Amino acid sequence: MPVKSKFATYIFCYLFFSFLLLGKLTTIYAQDTKALDQWLAQNVGEMGNRAVLMIYQNDSLIYTKAVNKKMDDQQTNSNTKTLKWKSNQLFGPFTPTTRVSIASCSKWLSAAVVMTFVDEGKLQLTDTIGKYLPVFTQHGKGAITISECLSHMTGIKAPEGKKGIQQITGASSMDEVMTRIAQLPMESAPGKTFHYSNVGLQIAAAVIEKISGQDFKTLFHERIALPLDMTNTDYGKNAVPLAAGGAISTATDYMHFLTMILHHGMYNGKSILSKNSIQEMQINRVTPAVTTTYSPVDMVNGYGFGEWILTDKANKNFISSPGLFGSFPWVDYSKNYCAFLLAFNLNKDGRFDRYLSLKQTVDAFLP
Repeated sequence: MPVKSKFATYIFCYLFFSFLLLGKLTTIYAQDTKALDQWLAQNVGEMGNRAVLMIYQNDSLIYTKAVNKKMDDQQTNSNTKTLKWKSNQLFGPFTPTTRVSIASCSKWLSAAVVMTFVDEGKLQLTDTIGKYLPVFTQHGKGAITISECLSHMTGIKAPEGKKGIQQITGASSMDEVMTRIAQLPMESAPGKTFHYSNVGLQIAAAVIEKISGQDFKTLFHERIALPLDMTNTDYGKNAVPLAAGGAISTATDYMHFLTMILHHGMYNGKSILSKNSIQEMQINRVTPAVTTTYSPVDMVNGYGFGEWILTDKANKNFISSPGLFGSFPWVDYSKNYCAFLLAFNLNKDGRFDRYLSLKQTVDAFLP
């Protein structure tokens, strides 16, 4: 056979088998994507009839899906009573750029703002809050550390639910909020109990305001939102932002933050947080010597700074900071990916099991 004919035959065979392989891989990928699509379709009704799921791996966004169904009157009324204003949050379809209140997903963002001060040497995790906020020393709470604030271990008995939120959002200044918190009773010595609340992160936010002379909203914008291209994320219009739950964001914006966490503080070649700070945030502070006095239903395992250390159905750890309104961000270092489920629904029944089911479905989708 002439050389040219042999070469042509080799090329034909190569292209033919490559085509078959590509078709096979495409089919597998399509089947996996179908499983994710099915999970969203089957569960969106339990998540407020609107949801966005985004998944990032290997330096690229590999899945984005928005699912929207018609809301019934009960859901609309529930949302209206909760938020008291008309917006896409209440009635419109969700997209990757829809702004939604993310509740406790804010804790992760706020802890990151505080850690930028640690990176700059302007703050130590062992610093006591009395050093910056004398009102706590006056009420016998000055020995609480920044680390204890970020991990819900201040020992302060915080008001639950709306009362605790209104204590902050109803104030006219951060100093007024600090006075209110300083007057709350203690339920234990600092570092002895884990009590999930708004208190610790709010104190940490007040501390960095004192250090910088800037308000917390500005600090978040300049240190986290701006360098991470989170152009649609802020802490609302209240005079005093709720550091532990007041952020409004989009799926796209929050994914930028998660990719930074996944890449150990780096984003598009820029260092947002040091690798050491990322590691500090992910150390479980809730040791066997710590008593849990309050924890959200089903939230178990451990807690670092603004983030939970959880265990999935395969008994592997991952980190997360779920919100009361149903949004669920997570980072899994074992498979080197991060993902974000944007949702809005106050019904907590079966929510954590649903999160684990979603993560299991995503893990199966990934190589």
